[in-house]
Amino acid sequence: MHSICRSTLRMVMAALALIVAGCGPRPSSTPSGELATALEAARVRNAAVIIDFHAPWCYSCYYMARNVLNGPEWEAVLRRAVVLEQDVDSPQGRALQQQWRVKALPTYLVLDAQGRELGRILGEQTRKDFYARLDALLDRGSTLEALAARVTGRDPESVSAARQVLAAYHARQDGAGALSWYARLSPDAHDALASDMVAAQWLARLRFLDAAQRKDAAACLAWGAEVLRAELGCDRAYELSRFLGCAGSHPQARSLIAAQRAPMQALLDSGVFGSARCADERSVVLTAADMYAALGEREAEQALIERAAADLAQRIGDAVAADRNLADNLRAYLDRLAQLSGDYSRLDAWMLRLIAAWPGDYVYPFRHGRSLLARGKAAEALPYLDQAAAHAYGVNRLQVAEQRVRALQALGRADDARRIAAEALKANGPWFPEEAARLKALIRGAA
Repeated sequence: MHSICRSTLRMVMAALALIVAGCGPRPSSTPSGELATALEAARVRNAAVIIDFHAPWCYSCYYMARNVLNGPEWEAVLRRAVVLEQDVDSPQGRALQQQWRVKALPTYLVLDAQGRELGRILGEQTRKDFYARLDALLDRGSTLEALAARVTGRDPESVSAARQVLAAYHARQDGAGALSWYARLSPDAHDALASDMVAAQWLARLRFLDAAQRKDAAACLAWGAEVLRAELGCDRAYELSRFLGCAGSHPQARSLIAAQRAPMQALLDSGVFGSARCADERSVVLTAADMYAALGEREAEQALIERAAADLAQRIGDAVAADRNLADNLRAYLDRLAQLSGDYSRLDAWMLRLIAAWPGDYVYPFRHGRSLLARGKAAEALPYLDQAAAHAYGVNRLQVAEQRVRALQALGRADDARRIAAEALKANGPWFPEEAARLKALIRGAA
């Protein structure tokens, strides 16, 4: 994904052990802080807990907040469950993200009142799909461990349970764990799942995921081609993105990628420029552009991004702050066009409008300052980075500080750079050791 925020997030705590059935991490025996409070409230109400993992830079999270997590369906959820929002840029949010091995945003993790996982929902969803999946998890009420124990043979209940377990592994992006669990099933269960179209497709997608995670190019190409022959709907963009990542310079890669032109064009026509828009239309556009780039078709790549940018500009109009998901999608497209053409004028103008539309957070002054700095414009970048610092916290305070230090060093202001680094490290360094180490190395390197 391009955001599901599919950015790989750095973690600060050791991962917990897998449950016996191999379906996920065990919760801590003594959860602390907000999660402990939420679980206690859930026990009193005999309800579930939903942890909403999000971040201020996550465009998919803004889509969900505006288009899905509201209205009568959401009000019904609030009556059935305790919702705990967790910003993964904060120390507690990052710790919980690591504890539950959350790899992409947004993720909606559903726990029973004892803190055992019932399942999770990953990424942008349409309203219809999200509530269907969430209601199924809340209605089921059994843990994934109990669900996995029901996969015993050929009967319909066993096959149905297996489908759910495989889907849960995919939501967790755990290909190796899925295949390890599958290998322990009985021959009867193997036969039943091989003959079930839904289970077989989940297995193919998990084998593809595992090959990509192991960087096995040959297996990745073989399973990726198998997966991409299926009808995937909007998920095609995610699977093709993974396929492009592992295809590399393999001799068969070009022909296999070229075979995706037609299905991706059909997806663009319906899911981005048509009436049945994908929830995550940005990933469809950027993955299609990556496909053209992999094929060396630069004009097609640029034409697609131009079309997508024009479509968004028309939909947004003058209401920049009305829909942050759409506004940030346009930023991503203009950024891609700037990299292709070397002309950053449209991106810079749009960034100033975004900064004005959301003056109360760090995201857009940080992005703009970082972009200017990368282009060698340290003096122009610094005021925006300083503006971002006024609203930064947690891990993003360290990230903003890193860019401020780089700008100050470029301007010959070494003492100011050391002061900025020291302040950020004192406030947030203990919680985020990897980011803190990078900031310390930046200061040492300039000494």
